[in-house]
Amino acid sequence: MPVRFVKGNEAILQGAILAGCRAFYGYPITPSSEIAESAARLMPAIGGVFLQSESEIGAIQMVYGASGAGLRVLTASSSPGISLKLEGISYLVGSRIPAVIVNIMRGGPGLGNIAPAQGDYFQMVKGGGHGDYRLIALAPNSPQEMCDLTMLAFDLADKYMNPAAIMADGFTGQMMEAVEFPDPVTDLPNKPWSVQGNAETAGNLINSIYLDPEELEDRVRKLFEVYAVIEKEEVRSEEFYTDDAELITVGYGIVSRLLLSAVEIARADGLKVGLIRPITLWPFPSVRLGELARGTKKFLVSEMSTGQMVEDVRLAVNGRVPVDFYGRWGGVVPSVEELRKAIYEAYPEGETS
Repeated sequence: MPVRFVKGNEAILQGAILAGCRAFYGYPITPSSEIAESAARLMPAIGGVFLQSESEIGAIQMVYGASGAGLRVLTASSSPGISLKLEGISYLVGSRIPAVIVNIMRGGPGLGNIAPAQGDYFQMVKGGGHGDYRLIALAPNSPQEMCDLTMLAFDLADKYMNPAAIMADGFTGQMMEAVEFPDPVTDLPNKPWSVQGNAETAGNLINSIYLDPEELEDRVRKLFEVYAVIEKEEVRSEEFYTDDAELITVGYGIVSRLLLSAVEIARADGLKVGLIRPITLWPFPSVRLGELARGTKKFLVSEMSTGQMVEDVRLAVNGRVPVDFYGRWGGVVPSVEELRKAIYEAYPEGETS
């Protein structure tokens, strides 16, 4: 397995290629632009397709067409660009077309700025576009996971015939680390439902419009039957020091790495602090959080937003213990020292040794 020192954004494109992706449609926007740049350089070299569309709206419709023809397809953007793609994402879901959508999040609302943020949680995890649906949402916290989770996203999208999203902040997209690239996928899934311009698939119809209300209701019911399976089978999270923790911190993406450093400092100071990192933001590790709530005294959630994932943590904990929140927003990344102080302030009263 080759090891290279690369940016997180570049690792995403490399992971997509290793997963058998041969088409990228997108429009460059900071801080995701290296994904499109890498695609422009590498896709034609391996016989694939790179096309810079006229807009994000055009890009997501190209994804619809190419994936509907049976290809593994990638698109990538950053926060306001993803907003423009949301209608097309809803079409992909309604038509049950798999694809991988990358959001390298930046500060908002509006044009905001190009600094890293996590304010798109509601947009990506709660559906975002119109109608009743979910995206499989994966949250890497390193360039290695940018590669690995992108490859996983293609597998999950094909398995469940539903788009999957990579949710990473601009910090993770721009940081450079050593990445060990796995062997390429050689056995891609057959897609008999696709429309490939041949006799075998001539009768296939890819469609998301159901004018009869009961017919549409049945379609949505079937989607949520699939989602129930995903919630049972595909939840992923990572834990540190949770066995005896009096306070458990919760964070994803780059914040989880900063939290871990702060947790280790607090542990060295005698505080029983742990960390749970959701890797799948949907399906969310609600069951595990509920289990942890029975053995701890408090949670502390940290996000680079005014507080979005914290709502899902509170729902999972269901009032068993308090859930505090510490956030920075506007593109500000919290420091380890800030998070250490937040841990000390949130630590259950009378528990400090």
